[in-house]
Amino acid sequence: MVLAGFTVPGVGWSESNVPAGYQSVAAERGIPAPILYAMALTESGKQVDQSDGYRPWPWTLNVAGRGYYFTSRLDAWRAFTGWLEAGKRSIDIGLMQVNWRYHHERLGDPWQALDPYHNLRVGADILRECYATERDWWASVGCYHAPANPARAERYRRRVMSRWQRVVDEG
Repeated sequence: MVLAGFTVPGVGWSESNVPAGYQSVAAERGIPAPILYAMALTESGKQVDQSDGYRPWPWTLNVAGRGYYFTSRLDAWRAFTGWLEAGKRSIDIGLMQVNWRYHHERLGDPWQALDPYHNLRVGADILRECYATERDWWASVGCYHAPANPARAERYRRRVMSRWQRVVDEG
């Protein structure tokens, strides 16, 4: 298989190390599950504990370039609504760090935006829309992060590819 100039062995698309929820949403949206999971790891990953390791964290917010990890959905929601009341709009939310300013209609209300499966589906839809234009999964990954900035898109694509490689190497 060849992707964006990279030869990828068939085993590279293995879903053995991708949690079931990511596999399910990826299958619903027609997206390679390892790429969706690698994106979530890149967007909201955190070291949970020594035994559970590094994984996407659903109660993550990013405001003005600063990431915040909350212990619960309620805590994240309280912080999120507080920032909205303070007039902040450029807030990245949840597993896929979907930006409120650009995607609040898709995200629904703040509570729904923090629902892990809803957030994952919204992110998957954005990625799928990029793929409809780009026709290449790796170019679509860059588009997801920075559709109008090729240099930022490339840096992000490389970060996700690095996470993706770790996911498939563990398989």
